[in-house]
Amino acid sequence: MQERPHSRPQRWTPPPDEGPDARALIAEVAKGDERAFEQLYDLLAGSLLAMIQRVVRDAAQSEEVAQEVLVEVWRSATHYRPELGSVQTWVFTLAHRRAVDRVRSAQAGRDREARVGAQQHGRPFDEVSESVTTRWEQRQVRRCLTALTELQRESVLLTYYRGYTYREAAGLLEAPASTVKTRLRDGLIRLRDCLGVGR
Repeated sequence: MQERPHSRPQRWTPPPDEGPDARALIAEVAKGDERAFEQLYDLLAGSLLAMIQRVVRDAAQSEEVAQEVLVEVWRSATHYRPELGSVQTWVFTLAHRRAVDRVRSAQAGRDREARVGAQQHGRPFDEVSESVTTRWEQRQVRRCLTALTELQRESVLLTYYRGYTYREAAGLLEAPASTVKTRLRDGLIRLRDCLGVGR
């Protein structure tokens, strides 16, 4: 269940300074230190992905953009200039540009599809049937999600629709990982039963 990107990207403001640790790490990354890059990745990846998702609005595309940005950070760490701002601001600026480019590219693709669709006089039965079936399935999933408890729904949405691991979801929900894992398991069982999977 993917949300379509907005045609106009949201306004972005730089995050607060993350402190001297990131500057020390980026200096080592610039020398090719993979361990420093892993630490920098751990420091920035979660908030970076969250920011990109606010712009792109699509979990899969957001993950792609985040990976592209982190590869760019690895390749261009020597271009970071501390006098121009914090490491996080530099990385988030790169990410914001890429996210906006992705939104614009997606919008251009939709515009092309709309023009082609307007030129076609009819759609094959199979295509219409598939579209109706997909919409019906999405409505069923949304209906079944409302049947979950709030805690189960949060766990399922964070892990399956936002792409977080259950441990990352636990951090966001400020709950023990074992609790989130249990909520997730129970929620998925209730979803399965509600959707009639395996009947």
